[in-house]
Amino acid sequence: MSLDLTVIWAFVIAFAVLVYVVLDGFDLGLGMLFAVEGDNEDRDIMMNSVAPVWDGNETWLVLGGGGLFAAFPLAYALILPALYVPIIVMLLALIFRGVAFEFRWRTQRWRPVWDLAFIGGSTIATLAQGIALGGLLQGITIDKAARSYAGGWWDWLTPFSITVGVALTIGYMLLGATWLVMKTNGPLQTRMRNRAWFLGLGTVAFIGIISLWTPFLQDGYYSRWIGGWNILLAIVVAGAVLLIAYGMFRTLQVREHDYWPFVLALAMFTLSFVGLGISMFPYIVPVEVTIWEAAAPENSQVFMLVGATFLIPVILAYTVYSYWVFRGKIHPGEGYH
Repeated sequence: MSLDLTVIWAFVIAFAVLVYVVLDGFDLGLGMLFAVEGDNEDRDIMMNSVAPVWDGNETWLVLGGGGLFAAFPLAYALILPALYVPIIVMLLALIFRGVAFEFRWRTQRWRPVWDLAFIGGSTIATLAQGIALGGLLQGITIDKAARSYAGGWWDWLTPFSITVGVALTIGYMLLGATWLVMKTNGPLQTRMRNRAWFLGLGTVAFIGIISLWTPFLQDGYYSRWIGGWNILLAIVVAGAVLLIAYGMFRTLQVREHDYWPFVLALAMFTLSFVGLGISMFPYIVPVEVTIWEAAAPENSQVFMLVGATFLIPVILAYTVYSYWVFRGKIHPGEGYH
């Protein structure tokens, strides 16, 4: 039972992180796209497209972080010290971005300043998320005997982690552009179609670069993807990503397909996340600590799972409901003021 509970909690946390990435990803990407849209009316439309739903997206980040602390306390104790800098920077940027989102509607004189803060907060938060992910993937130096982090303050800052940060920035901007293709009309939608095409090319290129780089970071990654017959799994996953990307590019060329580019961009992110999970499993601190070694006691897992069984469906229900209520196109003059 302990084994099953540990795996269940690993999937619960992975699911929460995935939902956060696909939901908050597009509004962070939208914030970065603010930098290339200078017209105030277009910026208002962009913000109004996410105003009813963006606040709830961070719920999944809290669930993922809280779940990690509760279900895998050893992993929390090892990962947080190793990634303090990018995680703190990310949280501060998200806070600053939220303040900018609200304040830009309250002033005309200082609106350009808050727009710049919204762009900066979105960009810095995304880069920090990607760098933190890269820092985790490349491995963390730990003292197993002392069950503590044994690395340096800047170990997370490497060419690989920076590359992952840039890749996530491009990917989130793709999600933001395809979201606006789905939610808007007219010249703004046309520009976002064009931008989504180039951002899609960049995203696919970075997925390829990171996929080829990752197996050489750790022996465990290499054997998982390239050793023996596992190369077939790598070929299947790569082929699926390319097939989804092809479908996204095709639908971006068809004016009647407003929803499919966003859906396929989400599918590409989801498949990439699944590939990440395949690389790491069963390790939660690659490739030093497994999920079973880091797990909380069985009684604690059972107690928390009872609460999660009720809590997660409620969060999913109100998330789906909010997106359903505010479905459809956003038009000039509509929305939050």
